[in-house]
Amino acid sequence: MVLIILRFVITALIIYLLYRGVKYLFDPKRKLELAHEKEEYFFYDDAKNVRKNFFLTYKGVLFQGEKYLGESERSFEVVSIFVWTKDPSKLQGFSVNDFRFIETDIKSSYPKAHIDWKSPIKELMSKAKKEEVHT
Repeated sequence: MVLIILRFVITALIIYLLYRGVKYLFDPKRKLELAHEKEEYFFYDDAKNVRKNFFLTYKGVLFQGEKYLGESERSFEVVSIFVWTKDPSKLQGFSVNDFRFIETDIKSSYPKAHIDWKSPIKELMSKAKKEEVHT
């Protein structure tokens, strides 16, 4: 009897460990951390939950975006997004085109959203827009 219970416990433990291993391998947060370390692009977002911020890594810099729900034409959608990075010193070497690429990707998920950047990115983007108007 004890042997049967022991076999059942060991089998249950093996199944549990396999489940946790598969869950770990497919966890989007782990993929985000891996992409951040490799300085690759990765967009992590729970689109169904407006209250959760999204995370984006690009060229080794981790960005965070806060979504705001609002009224759009005939429905409620994300209408405003505020994006920042906790470590602005890592932005060295970034250009306006890099930030436009990020904006384009965010817009593909939230087409009706207006994207605002935190300083110093905000100043760079507004300067670029002014130069485009004068050209």
